[in-house]
Amino acid sequence: MGWLKIQASQEQALKAEHPLQASPPHVLTFGVEGMTCASCVARVERALAAVPGVASASVNLATEQARVVSTAPLALDAMRTALDKAGFGVAAQEASPATAAPDASLARRGAGGGAVLWSALLSLPLMAPMVADWFGYRLLVSPQTLALLQLLLATPVQFILGARFYKAGIRALLAGGGNMDLLVALGTSAAYGTSVYHIWRAETALGYAHAHAHLYFEASAMVITLVLLGKWLEARAKRQALSAIHALQALRPDMARVRNAGVETDVPVAQVAVGDVVVVRPGERIAVDGVVLEGDSHVDEALITGESLPVPRGPGERVTGGAINGEGLLLVRTTAIGAETVLARIIRLVEDAQGAKAPVQRLVDKVSAIFVPVVLVLAGLTYGGWWYTGAEPELALMHAVAVLVIACPCALGLATPAAIMAGTGAAARHGILVKDMQALELAQRISTVVFDKTGTLTEGKPVLAALEPHGAERQRLLQLAAAMQRGSEHALGRAVVQAAAQRGIAVPAAVGVTAMPGRGLSASVEGMPLLLGSARLMQEHHIALAPLAARAAELEQGGHTVSWLADSARHELLGLLAFADPVKPTAAGAIRALHAQGIATVMLTGDNAGAAALVAQEAPVQVVEAGLLPADKTRRIGELKEGGAVVAMVGDGINDAPALAAADVGIAMSGGADAAMHAAGITLMRADPALVAGAIDISRRTVRKIRQNLFWAFVYNLAGIPLAAAGLLNPMVAGAAMAASSVSVVANALLLRRWKPTLPKEKP
Repeated sequence: MGWLKIQASQEQALKAEHPLQASPPHVLTFGVEGMTCASCVARVERALAAVPGVASASVNLATEQARVVSTAPLALDAMRTALDKAGFGVAAQEASPATAAPDASLARRGAGGGAVLWSALLSLPLMAPMVADWFGYRLLVSPQTLALLQLLLATPVQFILGARFYKAGIRALLAGGGNMDLLVALGTSAAYGTSVYHIWRAETALGYAHAHAHLYFEASAMVITLVLLGKWLEARAKRQALSAIHALQALRPDMARVRNAGVETDVPVAQVAVGDVVVVRPGERIAVDGVVLEGDSHVDEALITGESLPVPRGPGERVTGGAINGEGLLLVRTTAIGAETVLARIIRLVEDAQGAKAPVQRLVDKVSAIFVPVVLVLAGLTYGGWWYTGAEPELALMHAVAVLVIACPCALGLATPAAIMAGTGAAARHGILVKDMQALELAQRISTVVFDKTGTLTEGKPVLAALEPHGAERQRLLQLAAAMQRGSEHALGRAVVQAAAQRGIAVPAAVGVTAMPGRGLSASVEGMPLLLGSARLMQEHHIALAPLAARAAELEQGGHTVSWLADSARHELLGLLAFADPVKPTAAGAIRALHAQGIATVMLTGDNAGAAALVAQEAPVQVVEAGLLPADKTRRIGELKEGGAVVAMVGDGINDAPALAAADVGIAMSGGADAAMHAAGITLMRADPALVAGAIDISRRTVRKIRQNLFWAFVYNLAGIPLAAAGLLNPMVAGAAMAASSVSVVANALLLRRWKPTLPKEKP
């Protein structure tokens, strides 16, 4: 338990992903420039995977981010060399591109708002002859003047504003591949080149009136304009999808007020060291993670944990950097800075989740790898088919151009990552952190949720409710138990130490403290070898419990947890300690919310049956199993899975880590043990069981959006290509449809930003 430590390092976070490797994997994350569609993603991944030492490479089109896993550290220069050969580049900012506005990177590639505006201003006049023809009018301009004017307007659109398509397309060709830019460049060049050819013919043989009938400048220019507009709108939408990370980054203060020898000095946060005392005035944002030394206040942690109400903080309690101090002055001793703060780890976790690739994306990757070559073949067949049936070469060419333009696989590349960005961002804003995409995809199929009891359905902060001595005096019983538990992070141990402190009992030192998971611990206090723990531990060491068995049964029936203390050398019982642990106010509503979703609930606990039954009365889980060891919990989860259930395990303790790892989806409560959080695929920033139903709900909604996006992206291409080949779509309509498909996919994903978990009312 103790303080939240989501990721000690990138290597540590990946141990669960690579459990069989002899050495921990290394991760390199960086931005990639030049990607425009799903085909680009496939080529970048192939190029990175071919670098010696790379175990796997994953690329996200929406965040423009690559994530390379290797068994030994790799230099970024090796990645840059591989990408250069493939026609791409490493972004100048080596930090995760998820932290930069996507439209800024698009602007570097010539797709900013200014490029769109200029392209539109130059392209719209080219539509004038077509619009005039629609209404039966003729422009009062000679055909020769009109043709030359169109040439002057279309040329800068084609070769200046559209230069990005040529550059990226040529790089793709030189690297032996293709992408969206190549399709746009080929299509618009065909329309532009045909028009220039007819102007040249008009100068030599044909009249300008005849040549004007075969000019397609408006088609080439409008396609470029619409594609640029679509990419600009797409970038704006992606920036909104990344708003969760921007909001978290905005919580980082730049300055901190450090007190040293009674003197307060404002210094940059980067200069604050662990152990420094930081002064936080009322209304200020807390600059570091730390422990309150002096002062009492309320702290607003809404953007970190999703907790809607400020929480009280006083001496000895921990505060998180980025939270807002309320009404009191606080003196905080720094415990973590920089990349080790909770806020930095949260940002890292959200970035990793948004940059990851969902398993469902595998189908898209397979399709996109062959998509562009297939489209080029289809465009060639379209041209040949129309020409063979007697159509004029120009008409056949326009139909082929329409196929090239409408087939751009932008929507396919954005369908999955856009939904993941929006869904994980919305979840993070409400205190639900998704560590990997496999957990997100599996969570929507959960049919059974298994809960630990202590700290999960109950407060996890038990109090010592009763002391029953047998072979020792009451005060001596508490003194010995407190000595064994001093320094313990276990909830029962803290309750014992706190009770001793409240009674003013001097606690001696214990030596040889040894924990026995699921049973208790052993130690030596003042030369006396002792055992403290469950009835099972006592039975294993042949300690007779009969003298207090009736009292223990009475306490357990009342919902108390009983621990026994014994002298292991003399096999003598010294007494028992009984603890009470109240059920969390939201537990009952959380269980009912899961039942409303059609999900079965189970409670597996190492506690006694009486305490488990009392909790089940308030939080109506359907199945209760008590007195289990960690191995029993793991075995039970395996049995549920073998029975066909998709199982989620919710816990917070060290002894929950094996069960969390064994479940299909592990859900760890924050504030719990580090091992539990590393084993879990989802972390709840508030120790609130009501968020479990929220985590399942947002996963279902996110996967639903992914499927919707993939469906429409595939349908769009499957329907659009035949329509274009059949001559039912001209290049301008195809360009507009292609741009609209990308924007609509991202816009559909952005609907997830409005999601909020439905939280039950707390028990009065």
